[in-house]
Amino acid sequence: MTLHQLVDSQASPAQVLAFGVTQRFGKVAALTGVDLAIQGGLITLLGPNGSGKTTLIRCLATVTWPEGGSILIDGLDARHESDRIEIRRRLGYLPQEPGLAKRARVFDVVDYLAVLKLHGDERRRRHLVYDALDRVGLADRATDKVGDLSGGMRQRLGLAQAILGSPSLLLLDEPAAGLDPDERFRLREIVSGRRHQATVIVSTHLTGEAAVSDTVLVLLEGKLRFVGSPAALAATATGRAWLQEHEPATARAWWRQADGRYRCLGDPPAGSQLVEPTLEDGYLLLTPRTVASPAAAAIPRPPRH
Repeated sequence: MTLHQLVDSQASPAQVLAFGVTQRFGKVAALTGVDLAIQGGLITLLGPNGSGKTTLIRCLATVTWPEGGSILIDGLDARHESDRIEIRRRLGYLPQEPGLAKRARVFDVVDYLAVLKLHGDERRRRHLVYDALDRVGLADRATDKVGDLSGGMRQRLGLAQAILGSPSLLLLDEPAAGLDPDERFRLREIVSGRRHQATVIVSTHLTGEAAVSDTVLVLLEGKLRFVGSPAALAATATGRAWLQEHEPATARAWWRQADGRYRCLGDPPAGSQLVEPTLEDGYLLLTPRTVASPAAAAIPRPPRH
């Protein structure tokens, strides 16, 4: 049995339950009555910037407490110190900005987290650290300083911290930000490989990243608007996506394709040429704002919380 297999065999997916979770920042409601019940698989938390994704991830990661409602991880409540310590031992977390010390060695960055997670046996801890670095392709850079790594490599180093010891709950907040296509593919491969051993929650505003998940959670204006498979999200746009030759007078969203035709979303006029809906179509139709021009066809991005 390889080291990867040995580590993975010890993991089982965490159960995540949230009941009426609310959080405010001044007058802004970042989360409003979020209920959640998930265990296992790759879950994409999808929503525009400012929708509350980071706030929810931080609450699940025990970085902050919701001001209303409750969250249980395997029946443990982070508001109790002993439960919080145990949750953090089971947790892998990659924030948007890992804040890695540039003068530290790559190995030491991951090893420090291993110590914090109470991996006391030095020999086993070194194996765990090198296992995590090997998974993200940084084992050969273990003695390098963080400051000598590229931006993509530093993101991978943050991911190595998150997957250290094969946690049963893996929380990744916009992990693909700033990665080139090759690095994004490697990230997808690593994260997809964890879906059978852990509950993996990845936040993103990119619909393409959601297509490979088991479950999609659409969070808009602090509320969960959809929970289901990528196919089910696409199916919500059935009968509401069509093509036409001329710029539409009215449509929920539209854009011009390379062939010159317009792809439109909303309530189709009689006799329209309906097309197979995509995940992005379903997502766009859930968003609260009407898109009236190609320039506005991007997802609205209010300030992030």
